Amino acid sequence: MLSTVAKADFAPTAYYTVDGVDMESTDVINDAQAPLLVTFRANPSNLGDVTPTYEWRFTREGSTEPFMVRYEEETTYEFRESGSTSVSLYVAYSDSTEAELISTIRVSVSTSVLEMPNAFSPNGDGINDIYKAKDTHKSIVEFHAYIFNRWGQKIFDWTSIDDGWDGTFHGKPVGAGVYFVLVKAKGADGTEYNIKKDVNLMRDYTEGGVQQ
Repeated sequence: MLSTVAKADFAPTAYYTVDGVDMESTDVINDAQAPLLVTFRANPSNLGDVTPTYEWRFTREGSTEPFMVRYEEETTYEFRESGSTSVSLYVAYSDSTEAELISTIRVSVSTSVLEMPNAFSPNGDGINDIYKAKDTHKSIVEFHAYIFNRWGQKIFDWTSIDDGWDGTFHGKPVGAGVYFVLVKAKGADGTEYNIKKDVNLMRDYTEGGVQQ
């Protein structure tokens, strides 16, 4: 190995965003929700005049062989499956040198959770004004929800799990009463959700909300 290489330093780091907040980790990302977009950077320094080659090896828990290898100094990957993945950075300095393990970052993606409430109260008090998935949802990678009235007419649908129904149809408030929600979704762990339930729309409820 060349003498200039001995001074080389690397600080492999994972960069990602959670609820709009930029995060970073050099060792573990725990209980993450899928889909999770992560950028891995080698962050080299003190290289001298040597140009290293990089290998990011992605290996799932329980496996000894990587399912993917990336060769950039910086690489981005979207995690859409639950479980633990080890992302190891290997560096070599020429065709004649063996790639050396620098460090490993473990990314753990949670199993999926999805529940829909029984009721909501779109009365403008800021509490449960929107009918949407409960905030406890985790690792949902596909989502489509539909609202029907008592006659089976579809009056609203949405595909982002963070969106929901405001209790209107064609921009006008619908009457209080019982509606019906159908949700088809898929979790990062492969779980398929087919939720069908009544939704109670209560416009006069004001104390503490009604999400159940």
